[in-house]
Amino acid sequence: MLNELDAVSFCVNDLTLYLDTHPTDVQALDLFGEYLGKRKALMEAFESKFEPLTIDCVKAEGIHEAKSECSYDGQRHFTWVDGRTPWEGGLE
Repeated sequence: MLNELDAVSFCVNDLTLYLDTHPTDVQALDLFGEYLGKRKALMEAFESKFEPLTIDCVKAEGIHEAKSECSYDGQRHFTWVDGRTPWEGGLE
C-alpha cells in the first residue's frame, strides 16, 4: 500500500510542477484531480489500517479503532500520538 501511495504522490507532485507552468492544460488538470482523489483515498486507507502518515490525516478529536493503540482512550485528544511509530513496529 505504501508503494502505491508513493507512486500516486509522485504523480501529484509532478503534475503540480507541470501545472505551475501550464495552468490551463485541461487534460493535466483532469489528471491532477484524478490522482489527488486516489492519493486521498490511499492516505485514508493507510490511516485506518496503520496510523496517520502525515499531519494532513490527523484529527483533533477521535478514537482509534484499536483501543489498545489509543493513548488516551475515551478522551478528546490529538490523534497523532496514538499507536506505535514505524520504528516501534507500527507497520507490521
